Amino acid sequence: MVGPRDCSGSGTLTTPTSYKRKRCTLNPSTNQTRAINDPVFSLTSLANFNVSEAKSEVSGTRQLRVPRGGNWVCQGCETHAVSLPRGLRRLYPVGSISFWIHWWQGRDPLMAVGPTDFSPNSRLMAQFQNDELEYVVDDYFDVAEFEDNDAFAEYQLRGSQDAGSDFEDDFDEQSKVKTDTSAMEARNGKDIQGIPWERLNFTRDKYRETRLKQYKNYESLSRPRQDLEKECLRVEMGKTFYDFHYNTRIVKSTIVHFQLRNLLWATSKHDVYLMQNFSVMHWSSLLRRGKEVLNVSRPIVPTEKRPGLLSQPLSRVQISTMAVKENLLVVGGFQGELICKHINQHGVAFCSKVTADDNAITNAVDIFQSPTGSMRVMAANNDAQVRVFDVQNFACLNQFSFDWSVNNTSVSPDGKLVAVLGDSADCLIADAQSGKAIGNLKGHLDYSFSSAWHPNGQILATGNQDTTCRLWDIRNLSESLTVLKGRMGAIRAIKFSSDGRFMAMAEPADFVHIMDTQSGCIKGQEIDLFGEIAGISFSPDTEALFVGIADRTYGSVLEFNKRHHNQYLEAVF
Repeated sequence: MVGPRDCSGSGTLTTPTSYKRKRCTLNPSTNQTRAINDPVFSLTSLANFNVSEAKSEVSGTRQLRVPRGGNWVCQGCETHAVSLPRGLRRLYPVGSISFWIHWWQGRDPLMAVGPTDFSPNSRLMAQFQNDELEYVVDDYFDVAEFEDNDAFAEYQLRGSQDAGSDFEDDFDEQSKVKTDTSAMEARNGKDIQGIPWERLNFTRDKYRETRLKQYKNYESLSRPRQDLEKECLRVEMGKTFYDFHYNTRIVKSTIVHFQLRNLLWATSKHDVYLMQNFSVMHWSSLLRRGKEVLNVSRPIVPTEKRPGLLSQPLSRVQISTMAVKENLLVVGGFQGELICKHINQHGVAFCSKVTADDNAITNAVDIFQSPTGSMRVMAANNDAQVRVFDVQNFACLNQFSFDWSVNNTSVSPDGKLVAVLGDSADCLIADAQSGKAIGNLKGHLDYSFSSAWHPNGQILATGNQDTTCRLWDIRNLSESLTVLKGRMGAIRAIKFSSDGRFMAMAEPADFVHIMDTQSGCIKGQEIDLFGEIAGISFSPDTEALFVGIADRTYGSVLEFNKRHHNQYLEAVF
């Protein structure tokens, strides 16, 4: 995956039209901040930014506040950690500088969770008709802009109290009425994400057409792909397996790394856990309330202390991945952190940096049951290591080494096999106890970042940056069983329903596909949204599918409910 040393070179950065006046400190040693109104804004003047000639054209009407200089971690790569202004991290917990870097390199950038989202590929509701949509929505929902006073300390404090919400009024009842969307409202014509298309100079269909034409999928390997389409199964789309039920913006999904999208988990039809800035939030779809479960912006001290336990205090962890199962919450961090918390207990049971490697991102975590019945945690890191921990005492039981950075792992339902995916076009099937590879999956053209096992333990699904999901029968690994194609981007998240009837796969932005496995995946449903997808999850009873959208204005959690034969009765009443 894109790691610490993948940002280099020089170029020109073009920002959206929403930033004319930029507040920055040209001299970090002073306490003054002043507005920059020049048409060209040089990043090198901020804090000795070490990429030459990196500039951005600045136009529009809004302000970007850049306070006094200091250490700041580039969310997409840690190379520039000492050269970026600290204040941006407070205002943009994930990614505005990363946007500049990756925009300039032609990459998928990270999403900003500050005042404006400006992904060059998704550019959700921005850069289209001079950002009309964003400004209309701000007026429509009375969203307040950040003031010009020195409010960063207040912002950080407020974030620690309300899980880093972008706006306090998100928790007001009046705001919920304005921003949330119910199934009844959707049936009456309201957009499920609350986008007021009727107030805009372009239709939803026109914007979708533009998105499909302009979107550029991120590729790590440049390989010929003209024959890929021929391999893909022709799917009969247009089916409806899950109906829209509710969309809330009381909680807002966010992401840290543009390639990692496992940041939402459902433990029941009414309980969803998601990452929001520096917090893990719990959303009750029954009570329609959000509650902070874990805050990692403040110092974290583990509650369990045992001899030999390599637990250590952590602070300001940037959550890159997470998993929730059996009352256990596990999160991985951008600097190799691993945090384990029992949801029904106060405090954090275990937290530590599992590696001191500079390239240490925790790319994936998995909670699984071993063949003996013991609960285990598996962590995959960018240092090419996979580590297995015992949930009982959090001791590291095994450590497996591979030839490339490991982007994703998933353990089979019986706990005997593990799928290992990483910075290689090939995927591995390994023994979960020894880590020894017993199968090599060939067919993908790029790096893989997602995988899931069918509950029967015989079918494995792998998602790749070549925009396909491949299904493999572990009884015959010589070739893939089925190849399914996304609409415009990589397959970055895959989940099976607990009964195995449906498989959901998510692209980086806009599209979630639900496949009917009973039909051999020839029948499918396409959920068409706008925004970066932070994660997807079926409820354990298969009755609900939740989708997290990461976006400054439209960041939300959407709920879709399974359609039953008596569904028409609900419509009548």
